[in-house]
Amino acid sequence: MATVVEITDPADPRLGDYRDLRDVELRKHLEAEHGLFLAEGEKVVRRAVEGGFTPRSFLMAPRWLDGLADVLATSDAPCYVLSEALAEEVTGFHVHRGALASLERRPLPPLAEVLDGARSVLVLEDIVDHTNVGAIFRSGAALGFDAVLLAPRCADPLYRRAIKVAMGAVFTVPWTRLPDWYDALPTLSAAGFTTVALTLAEDATEIEAAVAGVDKVALVLGSEGHGLSSRWEQSADRRAIIPMREGIDSLNVAAATAVACYVTARR
Repeated sequence: MATVVEITDPADPRLGDYRDLRDVELRKHLEAEHGLFLAEGEKVVRRAVEGGFTPRSFLMAPRWLDGLADVLATSDAPCYVLSEALAEEVTGFHVHRGALASLERRPLPPLAEVLDGARSVLVLEDIVDHTNVGAIFRSGAALGFDAVLLAPRCADPLYRRAIKVAMGAVFTVPWTRLPDWYDALPTLSAAGFTTVALTLAEDATEIEAAVAGVDKVALVLGSEGHGLSSRWEQSADRRAIIPMREGIDSLNVAAATAVACYVTARR
């Protein structure tokens, strides 16, 4: 069972994992250096622990102790209890969801392991916004996709904001980073997947037609700004578009993913 430790000093060194959570660059460095990530909110903390991630510690206001008692009972990690005002002083924002946990990262699985048994996967190229990455994981999980693959420059799915938006889907949907960006799509094609790139290319067909009759499909989505690189756009087996009206040419990448996942799930 977790040891409950009451904290009254915001400078307590034991709270190092939780400091300055609004400083994205600092957090990236700290979390990478120490091999940790943070989960925020009762539901997300619960899903992280149930997903098999090992807690380093918990931080919460007293009112959350009862709600997470069953989770705390499964861990030997310390649980730091402090007032909400003190928690805000430590983290740099109002922890309105009341509970945080610092957990150990696990090594990323190899690509073959993630693809084993999968029929529908999402492939992300250079999507750098944590909110978009989290929303894509959430859509993929909700609509039955089996895995997510990320190019090297994609945002970290285990960054606090991504986890929060994903509602913990990053703990249940298998994912990894692609070891070879340049030949990533031909590699997927060789593994039996039909790669379908979401793009505004002139030869793109409507998404319903592009995924019709496909057994194993990989939906390929590009960055928030210019979309897919020419390499990925051209090396995809098919190019697809979501038909638009009112002079709008495209949706935000997270919204486009949700639409494309829905259509693909019904193929």
